[in-house]
Amino acid sequence: MGTGKSTVSQLLAKRLGWTRIDTDEEIVRRAGKSIPDIFASDGEQMFRDMESRVLRELLEESGRVVATGGGAVLREENRRSMRAGGWVVALAADKPSLLARVAAGGDAAGRPLLAGDAEARIDALLAARRHAYDFAHATVDTSRLSPEEVAELLLRWM
Repeated sequence: MGTGKSTVSQLLAKRLGWTRIDTDEEIVRRAGKSIPDIFASDGEQMFRDMESRVLRELLEESGRVVATGGGAVLREENRRSMRAGGWVVALAADKPSLLARVAAGGDAAGRPLLAGDAEARIDALLAARRHAYDFAHATVDTSRLSPEEVAELLLRWM
């Protein structure tokens, strides 16, 4: 959340001539309601079940850049699917960068996991997910890089 995955995935897909798909956007499209509405009416468990199903389906085809929500990696089945389905890149950022990006985009209100004190919630999420991305093939700290620089770096690594 706030690491730049939406922007970087768009840039990367464009440069590769691939299709870019965001799992959160696909879930919203299929459910016909926003993620906050899914959390409110169906709960996080239902959202995570939908996320796993959508991710599995999206990874069945090649030539795609798939951007996932940050919590997708919390399930072992999702981590296995991602590793089997392609090259996994984790984007990370320090807390000040995350706070600035989420605040700049006005995104905190639309993010159920940031409800309340966004700074405290980011601290809690960073602590809870500290090693959740260790399975990724590569990790990029985007704190001091532009989305274009991140995309260029990834293209060089591919």
